[in-house]
Amino acid sequence: MSKNPDISGCLASLSLRVHETVNNNLKNKLMKLWDKGTQVNKKIEDFTVGKDRELDIFLAEHDIIGSMAHCIMLQSIGLLSQQELDDILSELRNIYRMNQEGKLQIEEGIEDIHSQIELLLTQRLGDTGKKIHNGRSRNDQVLLDLKLFIRTQIKDVVVLSRQLFDKFIEQSEKYKQILMPGYTHLQVAMPSSFGLWFGAYAESLSDDMQLLLAAYKIVNQNPLGSAAGYGSSFPLNRQMTTGLLGFERMNYNVVYAQTGRGKTERITAYALASIAGTLAKFSMDFNLFMSQNFGFVSLPDELTTGSSIMPHKKNPDVFELLRAKCNKIQALPNEILLITNNLPTGYFRDLQIIKESFIPVFDEMKDCLQIMTFMLDNIKVNENILDDEKYEYLFSVEEVNKQVVSGMPFRDAYKKVGKDIAEGKFNPGKSVNHTHEGSIGNLYNDKITGKMQQIIAEFNFEKADKAIKALLEH
Repeated sequence: MSKNPDISGCLASLSLRVHETVNNNLKNKLMKLWDKGTQVNKKIEDFTVGKDRELDIFLAEHDIIGSMAHCIMLQSIGLLSQQELDDILSELRNIYRMNQEGKLQIEEGIEDIHSQIELLLTQRLGDTGKKIHNGRSRNDQVLLDLKLFIRTQIKDVVVLSRQLFDKFIEQSEKYKQILMPGYTHLQVAMPSSFGLWFGAYAESLSDDMQLLLAAYKIVNQNPLGSAAGYGSSFPLNRQMTTGLLGFERMNYNVVYAQTGRGKTERITAYALASIAGTLAKFSMDFNLFMSQNFGFVSLPDELTTGSSIMPHKKNPDVFELLRAKCNKIQALPNEILLITNNLPTGYFRDLQIIKESFIPVFDEMKDCLQIMTFMLDNIKVNENILDDEKYEYLFSVEEVNKQVVSGMPFRDAYKKVGKDIAEGKFNPGKSVNHTHEGSIGNLYNDKITGKMQQIIAEFNFEKADKAIKALLEH
């Protein structure tokens, strides 16, 4: 006997309304992980949430991965059954795919990515989904997310820095025979070379990588299990999550783990600022050297911009913007310091504000590295700079050294060359014979490259990558 179609339609409509009511109730309950049933004033909510919904989407992948490791650990200590773990991991993998496809969003009324993921799990798994927060606080959850995020971003920065480094070395070798003036006090000083100039920035980047490596080692410590900063009465296995997430070690003291929020970002920002300082300094050099007063380097016309009224202008706007953007990056550590320097032990909401400047800085840094590498590949070098007579005095030290080699005391040779210059009798040769390590004739680029390779190998990104891959396939 067939059902009355009107009754079937009513039943379907009722079922849909019940489903929507359940979901709305879940949203209301999970809008904030700390909700206790009191409706927060809308102005307070908007002010305190701030830009978290916008920024937390950058942490989504890492929140999912962290939740996977946490739940595997919870099952190992009896706070989840094997079936519950299997169900949670299955749904977390689905949410991970949603995020990879750009379909995961933080819904209106949901406070942050942690709440959104727990909401999705609870919608799909009911009470089982609510269990992922056992033994965890939003404090250690967001700190874990940030550390996993920073870890991946540092890897990207290292890869791009190495590409720029290689380009500096390539240009150094290409132009190692081409002399250029060296300056002190912006006065003509001694002979330099394009090989030295480019190579100097390569070695500068290698030292920047050393600083970034130090930051990475501080980042690469597991805070999970510190909860709100004072641990948990659950028998959490922090060593297990440390291994599952590919951390080098854990932050041992739970109070310090939470105190590391803000400090971690500041130390990383100092390392990024060091790289930015190298790029900003080269940009300043280039802008100076491209001016007509110097004329050492130039760019293809298509890589310059013009003037609205001066038809002859070819402006190096890319390097000017690089200088400004990198100077902005160099200001970030001080910004973070001023937010955190007078906070006592424990968590404070001030730390949330750091994300607004810190999360976007990696894309800014990566953009600067990429465009610098591109521009460096297109620089044209003036190979006849020293033909200009104003650079004759550049060789005064070379002449003094020749006299010394011939047996004259240095101070006497110095006075003699100085007297020749004053009397207009100075007529030097324009060749140099520098042979010691790191000089014009012995750039030591192979040693600089070896130094860079050794530093990059110490990051050992493979360990973290392998752990995360295994976790996603668990």
